[in-house]
Amino acid sequence: MDSEQKNAFLAISLSAVILFGWQYWFAPKKQESAPIEAPVTTPAERAGKADTTPGAGPIEPAVQVSAATYTVSRGEVSVTFDSNLAVTDFKNPQTAFGFNDTVGVAKPFKVQFDFGQGFTTVNVAQTADNTFFDATHELTVSTKLDEKGVLAFNVSSSKAFRYRLQFVSEAKKLENGQQRFFDIYTDALTHLDVGDEDSKDQAIKWAGIDFNYHLFAVYFEKDTNLIYKNNTDSTLAIHSNKSENAMAFNVVYVKKDYDYLASLGHKLQNAVDFGIWGFFAVWILKGLQYFYTWFPNYGVSIILLTFLIRMITFPLQYKSIVSMKKLQLVQPELTKIREKFKDDPQRMQKESMELFKKSGANPIGGCLPLVLQMPVFFAFYKVLNNSIELVGADFMLWIHDLSNKDPYYVLPVLMTGAMFLQQKLTPNTISDPVQKKIMLFMPIIFGFIMKDLPSGLSLYIFVSTLLGILQQVFVFNAKKTSTDPVVV
Repeated sequence: MDSEQKNAFLAISLSAVILFGWQYWFAPKKQESAPIEAPVTTPAERAGKADTTPGAGPIEPAVQVSAATYTVSRGEVSVTFDSNLAVTDFKNPQTAFGFNDTVGVAKPFKVQFDFGQGFTTVNVAQTADNTFFDATHELTVSTKLDEKGVLAFNVSSSKAFRYRLQFVSEAKKLENGQQRFFDIYTDALTHLDVGDEDSKDQAIKWAGIDFNYHLFAVYFEKDTNLIYKNNTDSTLAIHSNKSENAMAFNVVYVKKDYDYLASLGHKLQNAVDFGIWGFFAVWILKGLQYFYTWFPNYGVSIILLTFLIRMITFPLQYKSIVSMKKLQLVQPELTKIREKFKDDPQRMQKESMELFKKSGANPIGGCLPLVLQMPVFFAFYKVLNNSIELVGADFMLWIHDLSNKDPYYVLPVLMTGAMFLQQKLTPNTISDPVQKKIMLFMPIIFGFIMKDLPSGLSLYIFVSTLLGILQQVFVFNAKKTSTDPVVV
């Protein structure tokens, strides 16, 4: 049983290292800014050859027509698209970064239609306010920009058509772990690496380009079975299977503010990817927002919420510390039993259990409370790593953006030192020398990983570790006055 506890502790520690380290180990060198790239076209479009997308049909040769540009605006929100229905700009005061910085190219989205002879680009002309017409295909497009900054496209034609929506982008990953993805939402969120290859036939609620806490997305009023294909040329194509005379879609570019996205409906709030810890993460996010209303500083909110969570989980922490202390004190006796009955596993097990029962030590009592706390720990990590609230959030002194790394690495160093101190205070129940060495280097590994991750994460772990140390000191001092002979 004791070896099971050791393995559990090791598994928890390694799991945390993997969680924090995954983004670091595979992150390319940081590019200082997101350049605006030239538009990307598929080889089929450039050569005028048949499109090889399954079921897509051939594409007509590109017609060299100078595309007119139109802008639909309401208040401070404006969307610019050309006569080919390619979106070229989206201004929204709700966002923190420019449109092209997020999407990565000059024309990240376009629409094509198949009237029976392959997908082709239309060429609309404005006929009235928010109304556009393509005489060749008898296609009418009407637009409406609502008060939430969502631009609706309604397309109709006397000729039946299929449609294809195409996203174009460029792969990029920042030093803080933020990576550009193509997002597809069906009944769950799927991140597709830009430039990877994948395809599926599913009912899609929305799709878009996700990068650096921002989302450019297209969503549909009703679920529609569409085929999507992610291509190695950094394009994501979504097309319909059946012909119809009308279709509608909505375009939005926003910060990934969970509450704002939820107000738009269509499960857009799931772009804030909390993963399997979503239930805990939503409440942690609400906690941060609540403390912010009282103390308008997200660094302070992180500290206060960390304190609250530590207080709520203190009973579990208390049991864990006491159990580990008891196990530490019976280790010499346990070692003698193992040496004495090393050739008789059944007798060793029996004697060990009797020792645990006599001393009041629980071989899994130290790790079980920690396991129960892991969902909260990982959920906090997901919130701090995905929440827009930290973008540009000033804390104090040298920390001016909690979503970026600590420029002077002060918090990672303090966090590493606090973890070393906590490790020294924690009762050592590990006898295996290899596991001891691994645990000894854990603070250094964590500090190395955290140096380039958001400073908000380092602040959380540092404060949580300090509070953990104070809780341990409190428990040890309380037990020194206890009559319990095992933990004195």
